[in-house]
Amino acid sequence: MKRKIISILQYFLFFAIGVFLVWWSIHKMDETQWENCKAALRSARYILFIPVFLILAISHISRAIRWKILMKPMGYEPKLRNTFFAVMIGYLANLAIPRLGEVLKCTILGKYEKVPPDKLVGTIVIERAVDVVSLGIVFIIAVVSQASIIGVYAKETITKYFLSGSTQVIVIKIFLLLVFLAGAYFLLKFIFRKYGHHKFINKLKNIFKGVAIGLASVKNMKNKKGFIFHSILIWLCYVGGTYLGFFATLGTENLPFAAAFPVLAFASIGMIITPGGIGLYPLLIMEVMKLYNISEGDGTANGYLQWSAQFLIILVVGFTSLILLPYYNKKTTHA
Repeated sequence: MKRKIISILQYFLFFAIGVFLVWWSIHKMDETQWENCKAALRSARYILFIPVFLILAISHISRAIRWKILMKPMGYEPKLRNTFFAVMIGYLANLAIPRLGEVLKCTILGKYEKVPPDKLVGTIVIERAVDVVSLGIVFIIAVVSQASIIGVYAKETITKYFLSGSTQVIVIKIFLLLVFLAGAYFLLKFIFRKYGHHKFINKLKNIFKGVAIGLASVKNMKNKKGFIFHSILIWLCYVGGTYLGFFATLGTENLPFAAAFPVLAFASIGMIITPGGIGLYPLLIMEVMKLYNISEGDGTANGYLQWSAQFLIILVVGFTSLILLPYYNKKTTHA
């Protein structure tokens, strides 16, 4: 009960931050910039939502296929349909409470495909690790290809959101984290060995074993090329969708393709920090676009359109998946 209350309070805190950022990004614009933003939204090419939806849908399908590849070495081959539904429902849940979707999609797939959820946790850890590396690569491409434009902004933003505080404090934090992880590892090892016969401890031990098996799926993966291909395809879709989004507003349609990398890189920070990127995602897009001499009004309008496209596809496809998942599995059971 206490954990649920903390999760709810945490969600409302981050949601409140997102709402504040929406208000702040609009409030700090002067009258001319606000009129420019409204004009950009009125003249926007909303028809481009369709191809952007398709590109993002491909990325989600690719993510579902990649997840299946991770499960195969463990001896599980769930239907792609169920895997895709679970992925989209997970995204939908993340809009409500960050990280809830990761747990929920494991539970959902475990229910409909008889895959132990504890083993799926390891595959989620792998997916997130690959996503972090992929985002890092996007950052590197952005900085290398657009160094003269976004170099200083990259340093300031990363320092602000991830490396706040003095270098000494950062080193101490990292050291303490490593000490904590090492201590937790040896403590759990002792508890499992000494009290492994207890029901609760044995259950906890099995969960950790399941996670370890999930993590080991990379080592035993036969379709490594497929895993790499879909990992690249997912992020190519993100870059392509971002670039296509530039054409949605007249003031941003002349941005170069290379600009999609820094825009995506910094906007992704917004997705990490606030639920669904509310407030921060479009704000960071606008800030990056200003470096390309795009007006604040045009940048804000385009940022909200790009965020809306992602939000709507998760909302629509997520709810559709929630409805279709039990229907299709009921149909399969009675077939």
